[in-house]
Amino acid sequence: MIRKLDIFIIRKYLSTFVFTALIFTMIAVVIDFSEKLEKFIEEPTTLHEIIFQYYLAFIPQINWLLWPLFALISVIFFTSRMAANSEVLSILNAGISYNRFLRPYLLAALIIGLIHMVGNHFFIPMLNKNKIEFEAKYINKEDNSRQNNNVHIMLSPDQKVFVRYFSRIDSTAKDMRIETFNQDKLTEIFVAKEARYIGKTKEWEMKNITIHSFQGQHETITIDPVKAVKKKLNLTPNDFYTITNYKQTLTTPALYSFIRKEDARGTGYPLEYIIELHRRTADSATIIILTIMAVSVSSRKVRGGVGLHLAFGVAMGALFMVMSKFSVTFAQSNIVPPIIGVWIPNLVFFAFSLWLMSKAQK
Repeated sequence: MIRKLDIFIIRKYLSTFVFTALIFTMIAVVIDFSEKLEKFIEEPTTLHEIIFQYYLAFIPQINWLLWPLFALISVIFFTSRMAANSEVLSILNAGISYNRFLRPYLLAALIIGLIHMVGNHFFIPMLNKNKIEFEAKYINKEDNSRQNNNVHIMLSPDQKVFVRYFSRIDSTAKDMRIETFNQDKLTEIFVAKEARYIGKTKEWEMKNITIHSFQGQHETITIDPVKAVKKKLNLTPNDFYTITNYKQTLTTPALYSFIRKEDARGTGYPLEYIIELHRRTADSATIIILTIMAVSVSSRKVRGGVGLHLAFGVAMGALFMVMSKFSVTFAQSNIVPPIIGVWIPNLVFFAFSLWLMSKAQK
């Protein structure tokens, strides 16, 4: 049952969280705008692009990145003030157990965590695409979104394709070469001077064909400059289109599909994408863990007051970020599995939070 105490703490938590997010958002936007102002003036960008393409994505992205830290600071700030005013002590002396006192904090953290998780898995990736494309066009000036020339793509662990040139206008490829292997031995080279992707049937129509077949030391060459051949390949025009930080632009369902596709190809790409997939859920769980830690620390009345508690919170936030970077690096290096590498900081801090809770004033 939700009581007045729960409503009071949840309202305090959410209002302080929103206030903290607004303050940090304004600071982040001012700093970012001052750094990029010269680019905005020099480049042929419009006010509409700056606001709706860049900052409409920048603001949610920076917020979602820092929401766990906002939760930590918010809880410490208003709970420390409650402790300083002896409100926490009065609540506990009224017969409210510490676990019961913690419940509204967890409810509020769960609300924030669920919103954060939905955003991480769906909305933020869609906004990131606009931001990354804007930066590539006007800020970094690195238009690597199109791979048109000399493209190598793995179709499967035993098959790869090379395309000399690909045109996105009409989905045609020039000098397409498909190499097929059997236990690391080359068995066939299929070459087509022209190839066109047919969207309805998801096939490639190939013309001016040369086939090199290998059996041991024997090679057979078949040349057919007239007949058109249709092939179904694990290749679509979208495979010729990538952008920087591509994994950050994919919603979770699209990320799942990409991982399965690249894993079937044997390209070795899925590792960083698997890490990204687990990170989206782990970051949301961090909000609940840091909430427990913040309540355990700030509910005790100390001489340093809010300042001492905030200093501890900032130190813990910095330590968590450093540990996250190290654990992700270990996962990327295949030292630990991706899911363990992503969740190690949460597990360590969860254990530390439980220890702090056991030592908290009751």
